[in-house]
Amino acid sequence: MEPNKQDPESMLPLTPAVLHILLALGGCERHGYSIMQEIAAQTEGKFHIGPTTLYRSIKRMLEQGIIVETGERPDPELDDERRRYYRLTQLGWYVMRAEIRRLERLIEIAHEEPSFGQLLGRPSYERG
Repeated sequence: MEPNKQDPESMLPLTPAVLHILLALGGCERHGYSIMQEIAAQTEGKFHIGPTTLYRSIKRMLEQGIIVETGERPDPELDDERRRYYRLTQLGWYVMRAEIRRLERLIEIAHEEPSFGQLLGRPSYERG
């Protein structure tokens, strides 16, 4: 089924790569290598995204309208003109927010389930 571009919920769940790209673009426009560096920094090196996954995801995200390629350069004199910069669209912000809410709800469900207490590291006196 084709996702409805106007309904962020219809684009969920996101792949980990797409969510990390959205989070990396949340603060500013970035080019591909900068996106990979930001993902590594945000995850303290625990999640790496390779160029193939990055650019395949970017292509799909452009088609979905959740990111756009920007024509502006932060500092044209210091920048390589071959770099392509990307930023979130309004829809991209909505999709990222919807995915974060979805994940928060999953965590709430896990914490509410008494049988998951041991898995989540809660002491037995906190479990139901």
